[in-house]
Amino acid sequence: MISSTPERGLLVAALYKFVPLPGFRDLRQPLLDLCLQLGIRGTLLLAEEGINGTVAGPRAAVAELIAWLEARNEIGRLDVKYAEAAEAPFHRMKVRLKQEIVTLGVEGIDPVGEAGIRIRGEEWNQLIADPETVVIDTRNDYEVKLGTFPGALDPGTQTFRDFPSWVAANRDRLEGRKIAMFCTGGIRCEKATALMRQSGFDDVYHLDGGILRYLEEMPPEENRWEGECFVFDERVAVRHGLERGEARLCRACRRPSTLEERQSPLFVEGISCVHCHDERTEADRLRYRERQRQLELAARRRSGQHMGGRK
Repeated sequence: MISSTPERGLLVAALYKFVPLPGFRDLRQPLLDLCLQLGIRGTLLLAEEGINGTVAGPRAAVAELIAWLEARNEIGRLDVKYAEAAEAPFHRMKVRLKQEIVTLGVEGIDPVGEAGIRIRGEEWNQLIADPETVVIDTRNDYEVKLGTFPGALDPGTQTFRDFPSWVAANRDRLEGRKIAMFCTGGIRCEKATALMRQSGFDDVYHLDGGILRYLEEMPPEENRWEGECFVFDERVAVRHGLERGEARLCRACRRPSTLEERQSPLFVEGISCVHCHDERTEADRLRYRERQRQLELAARRRSGQHMGGRK
């Protein structure tokens, strides 16, 4: 289902659909050409199992791209979530061919026919409040750290590929329970619930549209989300109403840093953070420092400012 379109600013569109695309390789170039023509930037993934990605651009351009994709008989109606961005969150446009649009690494998983039951809003709140329900956050550890639903299990995964082994190791604590699963935009938990059902779990549900749709649609007084939600673009994290959060990205390790973590002396913009400082050598930090200097110079040039001069 497509959510309502924002009225102002650049549009960020997070889209996906599990659908058989045997001709996905032939779709790459026309899709890339259209995005470049429309001035859209971001990343789209194509695989035999469907399409996934996030793009941004002027409202009319994004609307034209979505209409072009949905007009194709092999795709049809997409799941799209819109947000506003004051600045362009992406700097390039990429269309990539993949084995999976979200990499689980298990063959034979069928999200089209075997995904769990989709639920939204108030029904989700009721489900996760039930003491008989096991709530599972299917995202990775650095995402969970920024925010999650109260009482949710954190599998502690570093990549989505780690999730099947976590399920196998925790089968005893999951069997016979209602299972509620969620992720950022809906795509990971849609595939994860298919894995669960094909592994023999029957009573499986997932948050339709993921955390992003929940934060967009839920009234503040009914919001059960705690913290911020990591997103894979320059916004880094969002909170209720999809407003930009306080987390910022460490350019050295690509992990988010909270406001408190950025007060640490280990955090140096573009060079290190509390998560990666001890993982990197001094030679690494010298390289990152030079890269950061070049980025700052490029930003000044784009804004019309020059070293020793003025706008």
